[in-house]
Amino acid sequence: MRWLWVLGGGLSLGVGVAGMVLPLVPTVPLLLLAAFCFARSSERLHAWLIGHRTFGPPIEAWKRRGAIGRRAKWLASLSILAALGLSLLLGVRSEILVVQALALAAVALFIWTRPD
Repeated sequence: MRWLWVLGGGLSLGVGVAGMVLPLVPTVPLLLLAAFCFARSSERLHAWLIGHRTFGPPIEAWKRRGAIGRRAKWLASLSILAALGLSLLLGVRSEILVVQALALAAVALFIWTRPD
């Protein structure tokens, strides 16, 4: 079972790192998932991830205060607008656009109500 947690953590970390350069891929939630998986499988990997100079601070900020950095909030908001804009450009049906807009608005509300 331990190898499944390591695999899940590795996949989450890999996709999260890709999210640093790909729009619409959420980096911090995937880093949190990786930390969760590594905490259940490998003390060494968990300590490495938490102590990493790039990945560690957002994980620690979330653990301590439920905080999301201002830059991450703005990037998430731009991604939300890009997703909605892409749907508009692709001519997605209006019923689907309404559902998508409501879901994305809920995500934006959650993000912007977290501390910085």
